[in-house]
Amino acid sequence: MPEKLRSAKEIKGYELGAEDGRIGECYDFLFDDTNWVIRYIVADTRKWLPGRKVLISPISIGEADKSTHTLQVSLTKEQIKDSPPLDTDAPVSRQYEILFNRYYAWSHYWDGDLAWGPHNYPRMLQEPNELMEVGELPEEKTHLKSIDEVIGYRIHATDTDIGHIEDFIVEEETWIIRYLVIDTSNWLPGSKWVLVPTAWVARVDWARSAIDMKIAGDKLKKSPEYDPDRLLDREYEKTIFDFYGLPYYWQG
Repeated sequence: MPEKLRSAKEIKGYELGAEDGRIGECYDFLFDDTNWVIRYIVADTRKWLPGRKVLISPISIGEADKSTHTLQVSLTKEQIKDSPPLDTDAPVSRQYEILFNRYYAWSHYWDGDLAWGPHNYPRMLQEPNELMEVGELPEEKTHLKSIDEVIGYRIHATDTDIGHIEDFIVEEETWIIRYLVIDTSNWLPGSKWVLVPTAWVARVDWARSAIDMKIAGDKLKKSPEYDPDRLLDREYEKTIFDFYGLPYYWQG
């Protein structure tokens, strides 16, 4: 069975339920722009824990319930409340991530070559291995960026600007971002959305608020139109990958 694919915009606003009650809503996502994986949900907990940025890792998240718009979190409210504090406007440093993982006794997602370190699935990191101390690692960039910030970024093909980011398509079990949803309406007559696999991203240019692609504008112009109301199943994905001439990621 293929993994379920969800729109990031769809998941935003989902209720977050701890083991013993509601903690808030999904407000934003922090993704790693080196390998296109969502590392944290930023929870809106202002009614419960005002003045704090509360992060929920996919390590603790179960399956999304589309009927109730809920993400279940395998933590208690007390665990979340007592987690290492982070000011609302503070960036997430590697030092903080080490504290965060040590508090929950989780392994580090950066210790390995797969999407989640030694594993493809985040929940497998609930089994801790040897966790390094905070002082053992020098301060370094984490490459964590807000999806809210990136939506609206210009898309630049190898030869022209072609549109902007409208959404991201996320694989539910792994939290890997599989596709960019690009709105080409500010380049082509009429509104056309297309899906582009993240394999075609050359880089994210934060200074220009743009994403540079490794593909020509004419190729994107001819790409299959994306209908968000259509089921994004494996046959649909095959059509997309065949068009772009890419190997199927699910056979890797």
